[in-house]
Amino acid sequence: MTVLPEVSPRRRRTDKIMRGTLAAGTVLALIPLVLVIYYLIKKGIGAWSGDFFTTDPNGNFLGYPGGIKSAILGTIEIVAFATLISVPLGIGVALYLTEYGKQSKFANLVRYFVDVMTGVPSIVFGLFVYIVLVLGHVGGSGFAGWKGGIALALLMLPIVIRSSEVVLLLVPASLREAALALGAPRWRVITRIVLPTSLTGLVTGVLLSIARGAGETAPLLFTAFGAQVATANLGNQMNALPLQIFSDITSPRNEVVTRAWGAALTLVLMILILNVVARAVARRSRMA
Repeated sequence: MTVLPEVSPRRRRTDKIMRGTLAAGTVLALIPLVLVIYYLIKKGIGAWSGDFFTTDPNGNFLGYPGGIKSAILGTIEIVAFATLISVPLGIGVALYLTEYGKQSKFANLVRYFVDVMTGVPSIVFGLFVYIVLVLGHVGGSGFAGWKGGIALALLMLPIVIRSSEVVLLLVPASLREAALALGAPRWRVITRIVLPTSLTGLVTGVLLSIARGAGETAPLLFTAFGAQVATANLGNQMNALPLQIFSDITSPRNEVVTRAWGAALTLVLMILILNVVARAVARRSRMA
């Protein structure tokens, strides 16, 4: 029977010091997050009511300033439109990189530009769409919700590509080889083997990209611009939660500022729900 040597007092002290240091660092990192959440709840929960979620901003200088219905609906519509653009393109590019391009020069060049897009500030995408689509009068003159959706799609695209590529690489090569050995063409291997196997991971990446796009303000300032009335027409100016917060927080009226805090709390809650769902899907994928 092998007897393990006793841990020296010096190593025990070093272990306790390092554990304490890591615990202190964790607490310091959590303090700003806890303070932000506490301040949001304290300032924003008072604005929540039935009318807050079911009425539009009315622009009145006196009395109740209205709710954020148009901002919530606009956020959902614009982000949904951006998702319809970014998800098929992002997964398609990821499939090319993993199934066809692999380590070719062109595939590595695509990966390089995707990494560059990941680090581009969101306001740059907004300015790009503003110059090309808004000033170029593409699809009609002026601002429009679909132009904001394109700006958000450009922001979400590199996230979808990178997360999807990582997930697709986790699919065992033996599954592909077995399907190819049975005579299945490459496209059928992708649709019947690769995509179903990696579905939960792909959904996780998509949800994380949606959470990123939903909280962006700068691209929408140059594209959707904002409107008080709720509309389902993406060809018109549209409101969104980030735009509502941006315009309300500088108001001299306390009621409007309170609405901004309530909208901020709503936006954080929406993004939190998306992140929780993404983590639950990822956990289910690991268990499977």
